[in-house]
Amino acid sequence: MRALWKGAISFGLVTIPVSLFPAIRREELTFRLLRRSDLSPVDYKRVAEADGKEVPWEQIVKGYEYEKGKFVVLKDEDFARVDVEATQTVDIMNFVSIDDVDPLLFYKPYYLEVGKGGDKAYILLRNALVETEKIAIAKVVIRTRQHLAAIKPQNKVLMLELMHFPQEVLDASEIKAPAEKPISKTEMQMARQLIESMTSKWEPERYSDEYHQALEKMIDEKIERGGKEAPVPSKKKRPSNVVDLSSALKQSLRQREDKSKAKPAVKGKAKNRKKAA
Repeated sequence: MRALWKGAISFGLVTIPVSLFPAIRREELTFRLLRRSDLSPVDYKRVAEADGKEVPWEQIVKGYEYEKGKFVVLKDEDFARVDVEATQTVDIMNFVSIDDVDPLLFYKPYYLEVGKGGDKAYILLRNALVETEKIAIAKVVIRTRQHLAAIKPQNKVLMLELMHFPQEVLDASEIKAPAEKPISKTEMQMARQLIESMTSKWEPERYSDEYHQALEKMIDEKIERGGKEAPVPSKKKRPSNVVDLSSALKQSLRQREDKSKAKPAVKGKAKNRKKAA
C-alpha cells in the first residue's frame, strides 16, 4: 500500500518520522453513464464557459474567485509557500481526555506507520497515551488543507484521526427538538427491558453492508438474464407512525421473548444432525 503522506510527529523536542496510510476502505460499486439507445459510454468533458471548448488537463489551473467573474490563480508552489514546515509535520499542541471531546468532531481515521529510526520514540508516545488515558490534539496539513487531528493508540500502532474544527459543527439548537410528552414509569420500564433484551457483546464481524451485497446479487442475476428486467418483489410496509407507544413496546418485547425461546430448539436440531452423522 502506498503512503498518502510522509512527515513527522512533533512531540515537544521529540521528532518521530511517520507515514500516513488509510485506516478504512469503502467498497462501492462503480457505474458508467451510458447512452440508452446503444449503451455507448458517455465521457465527462472539461468545457470552458467562455467558448464551450474542451480543455486538456495540462491547461487547467486552480483559481480563487475573489469577486464575481474575477479570479486569482494559485500554483502548487503557492500552497507549499503558506507553511512549508507544517506540511511535513503533525504538530502536537496539547493532550486531553478523549471523554472531553465531542464525538461529532472525529470523522476520518488513518494509520501512522513509524519511519526509520523512530521506533523507540513512537513506542514511548504510544505507551504514554495508553497509561495516561489521553489523546494528542495536533494540526497537520494534508493536500493543501490544514486539519485538526487527534493521535490515538490503536493496538500496537498509532492512529491519526482527522477532526472538524469546532466552528464547523452546527449547533444542535438549530434543529427542532421534539415536543416534551409525559413518559409513564411503565413505558420507561418496558423500554429499558427492550434495550436489555437487545443488548449483546460488541462483535464487529456480525455487521456487513447488506445493501452492497444485495446490489451485487441483483447485478449478477441481471447478467445471467442477459440484461432483462426481473419482477419487482413486494415489500412489507412498515407503520409510518406509532399510534400506541405502550402497545408497540409490549409487542416488541413479545417478539424478543419468542426469538429467545426459539433459539434452544435450533441448537437441539443442530446437535441431532451431528449425532445422525
